[in-house]
Amino acid sequence: MLDTAAHNRLPAAPGVGYKPQHFAQITADPGRVKWLEIHAENYMGDGGRPLAQLRHLSERFAISVHGVGLSIGGEDPLDADHLARLKHLVGWLNPASFSEHLAWSTHDSHFYNDLLPLPYTVASLQRICDHIDELQDTIGRRMLLENPSSYLAFAESTWSEPEFLAEISRRTGCGLLLDVNNVFVSATNLDFSPQGYIDAFPLDKVGEVHLGGHDEDEDDHGHPLLIDSHGRAVVDPVWALLDYTLAKSGSRPVLIEWDNDVPDWPVLEAEAARAATALERIPA
Repeated sequence: MLDTAAHNRLPAAPGVGYKPQHFAQITADPGRVKWLEIHAENYMGDGGRPLAQLRHLSERFAISVHGVGLSIGGEDPLDADHLARLKHLVGWLNPASFSEHLAWSTHDSHFYNDLLPLPYTVASLQRICDHIDELQDTIGRRMLLENPSSYLAFAESTWSEPEFLAEISRRTGCGLLLDVNNVFVSATNLDFSPQGYIDAFPLDKVGEVHLGGHDEDEDDHGHPLLIDSHGRAVVDPVWALLDYTLAKSGSRPVLIEWDNDVPDWPVLEAEAARAATALERIPA
């Protein structure tokens, strides 16, 4: 029997990215899964089965809304229509959490189907803070900002990524979403210590921790190149980095992301169960 109390905050427990093909199994037997994440852009329409299912799920689970198209790091102003539809969704759903990416995906009315990097400079810092202030004022709540997966570094950057995120949080009051797989991917691609990144990260600002799968490739010089694909199981080194993180941060809501080549529900629930085991190792 599920707890049907009000779900106004995420529990320090496993969640999964919700996929409609899993609706019946989630509602019948969620296993170790205690909360769900949806992508905002999939639920900005009016009516229909997706919204009806989401309303039903929101009565039984805490819901986290994750935006993927707002282009927080872009040079252009935030899209007013997108903001209005997002405000409407957050208004009726009243989710436990809302998050977006430290990235950009639009320019001069063009949308790029990717989350693109930006340099960590004073100019980009001010622009991002202005965008976050506008977003938080519009939706009337604190957001979480997610660290990106990186495949290159900008020579003009004057901040480290943890320092940059910490300063954004300080200036805007936003929280942070720590994607542990993104840390591992970036550390491998850019040759830095993932543990050192976690040591420098403002863990007290973290409202969610994410895990996902990645693909392995090589660059033109034969060096390892990891691609944040969300299309397979979490690998053992990322699970180990989760353990390292939780030992420092304490228990947090932990999400399993699997957006491509989505498996059957038992496979996804087994990943959530492994996250539950990791959380159980953390002292209360």
